[in-house]
Amino acid sequence: MEARQENPYLPFAAPILDIYPETEMEKTYRIQARLSANFGQFLEISLPGYGEAPISLSDMGEDWVDLTIRNAGRLTSRIHQLNPGDHLYWRGPYGQGFPLENFTGGHIVIVAGGTGLAPLRGVINHFRSNQDSVRKLDILAGFKTPSEVVCSRDIENWEQCFNTVVTVDDACEPWDGCEGLVPNFIPGLDIREPENTRAIAVGPPVMIKYAVQELLNKGIFQDKIWVSMERRMHCGMGKCGHCKIEDKYVCLDGPVFNWSLAKNLKD
Repeated sequence: MEARQENPYLPFAAPILDIYPETEMEKTYRIQARLSANFGQFLEISLPGYGEAPISLSDMGEDWVDLTIRNAGRLTSRIHQLNPGDHLYWRGPYGQGFPLENFTGGHIVIVAGGTGLAPLRGVINHFRSNQDSVRKLDILAGFKTPSEVVCSRDIENWEQCFNTVVTVDDACEPWDGCEGLVPNFIPGLDIREPENTRAIAVGPPVMIKYAVQELLNKGIFQDKIWVSMERRMHCGMGKCGHCKIEDKYVCLDGPVFNWSLAKNLKD
């Protein structure tokens, strides 16, 4: 008798364990789920009758997953009305994540723009828990305004372990941090061995463009830089075609790409 094949489109129900407010528009949801995944990958999150959306993994443990979700549409607006004990539905994980094994023992530079910090949260927390596996780690995180800073609780912890710079484009509110576009802070980094330095840039495409150029100006090799094109994630399975860039499917071949490949993809 032929074995029954699982339906890859069928989501799993997961109770919400906790909800952490980030900003007026973002919340981080901790759901009960056990999965084998890499940071940089994503899940398809859904609610019956409201559709689904691709959401990057923000962090994860043995039996829980964190997802930072922006209130930006019909589905996410409904999710923002949920409470602990309610259920989210997920399928995945999908895509290619960050090859953390390539970062061991070297100097790491992480550049994030806006909510691009959320999918990097798990990467940073991994190295915070394994500080002996990295020689040095610099974190540069840029936001439009002080009220749009995400991962504030984590940033306080990271500042105790790593060189952490948080900047805003416009300090229109009380703010005692840095001001300016995040790529502008890359030239000031102390990178003494660029050949042993790895970098990640996640955020709006224009931020990635200028951040990568500054990283290259610091002598970091292009094949030692990774970016995420999570803005192009869609169905997760490469079936709908919405994520296709030339001959690559972001849902399958990405969203994490090495810059040596990503530089040729016209997003």
